[in-house]
This record gives sequence, C-alpha cells and structure tokens, in this order.
Amino acid sequence: MTLGRVVALVGVVVYAFLWVLAANGVSNLVAPLVIPAVLVFLIWAGVALERFIGITPHRPKFPERSDPDEREDDS
Repeated sequence: MTLGRVVALVGVVVYAFLWVLAANGVSNLVAPLVIPAVLVFLIWAGVALERFIGITPHRPKFPERSDPDEREDDS
C-alpha cells in the first residue's frame, strides 16, 4: 500500500470510530461529522451528473518548464 492509501484508510477508520462514539451518546459530535459526509455526497453527485450529461473531465494545463529548479520572477 502506498502512504496515501494508508492515510486515507486511517482517516476512514477514525471517522467511523467518531460515528460510533456519536451513536453511543456523544451527541455534540453529530453536527461536525455530518458536514464531511454531506460534502462527499455533493461532490459525488456532481461528478455523477457530469458523467450522465457527458461532460468530459477538465485536466489542468501547466506550462512546460525547461529547468525545474528555475523560479519565475513576478516583476
């Protein structure tokens, strides 16, 4: 497993544990725990709608740089 997947898995486990605590009486955790779930649902619904309509995903375009260590001046 990559580090990113491990971190995501740990995050999901911690989130589930907090929901278990909320279900067992820590009622002040419910509102903060609902917010990420609603955001995930809204993002999922938006992506599903884009795929249903047939909109192709946008890929960011970055300019090619000749030297990766070269810094651009804003002056």
